Amino acid sequence: MQVKYNYLDQQFASVEAYLQDLRKLVASGEFTLGPFVEAFEEKFAAYIGVKHAIGTNTGTGALILSLKAVGVKPGSEVITVANTFIATVGAIVATGARPVFVDCDERYQIDVTKIESAITSETAAILPVHWAGCPPEMDKILEIASRHGIPVVEDACPAVGAKINGRFAGTFGKVNAFSMHPLKPLNLWGDGGIIVTDDDKAAEFIRLYRNNGILDRDHVEIWGVNDRLQPFQAVIGSRVLDTVEDLVEARIRNARLLDDGLKGLEHFIRPPYRPVGFREVYQLYLVTATRRDELVKFLVSRGVEAKIHYPIPIHLQNAARNLGYKCGDFPVCERQAQEIITLPAHQHVTQEQINYTLMMIREFYR
Repeated sequence: MQVKYNYLDQQFASVEAYLQDLRKLVASGEFTLGPFVEAFEEKFAAYIGVKHAIGTNTGTGALILSLKAVGVKPGSEVITVANTFIATVGAIVATGARPVFVDCDERYQIDVTKIESAITSETAAILPVHWAGCPPEMDKILEIASRHGIPVVEDACPAVGAKINGRFAGTFGKVNAFSMHPLKPLNLWGDGGIIVTDDDKAAEFIRLYRNNGILDRDHVEIWGVNDRLQPFQAVIGSRVLDTVEDLVEARIRNARLLDDGLKGLEHFIRPPYRPVGFREVYQLYLVTATRRDELVKFLVSRGVEAKIHYPIPIHLQNAARNLGYKCGDFPVCERQAQEIITLPAHQHVTQEQINYTLMMIREFYR
């Protein structure tokens, strides 16, 4: 049996409705910003309950602009977690700031007990990551940030639809970023990002900055960049947004089936703790496993496309060598890098495929 990691051919097997929407775009000639982008931004803002949603070309761009909007400047510091995708850290570096890492907890999220010790007089922002679509402890992060007068920017790139006690991820910080990469819960036919905020001044800056600082055809207010969401992608995103709750619920269902099916194997393979009130969206379904690399090879050989996210922590990558970190600085992150495995749990995985995956895992450890 084949259990695929990539599901895009299934999700977009029927494209006629999308093509009808795109024909309207083509007929309008509105190929840069314009009404299609604005309509999608308003729709997304209404979905998660914020005043402003601003589309960008990528999730990375959304992070860069969010950090700039809260005042991150060259020479400042931004605190984030050591186990994230490189774009989180690359966005910090792109602003000219220095990434300051904090170890993770056993839910693969930033360890809130270690944030305060990382704060210095140069800290310009705290950047928690909703890693794999799982919210960190935002209430505790906000309490620390408030006490020190530091803005919080959420890297909610993997977490459209995630919630804490009914409140959407990406609505806790001052300015927050989402990705709409093809393998994110809300996905496009290519890259895309979106920034959300309730801060009018930050929204005004972001709208200017993403469009080369242009106020209108004849006036440039600030130096900016071209980081606009393409109308083509806004059209796709608008239609996918109509179904995102169903997609998320399917991922949750599959994750629970895997969690339940792994019971009794805790000595070998373990899902993380799932706190009450936290709605995870499982952009990645992560567990830790003994003999992880052997297990991945075994599952792949049996048709289950298991993955590793990621075997080398960012602070040990060549790109980070000038930051001064070394092996042993973040022991939990480093251990998890040797243990974490990603199993297919997306919305197109069937119960039969989950049962097969579980059967193969049990066969391996038996």
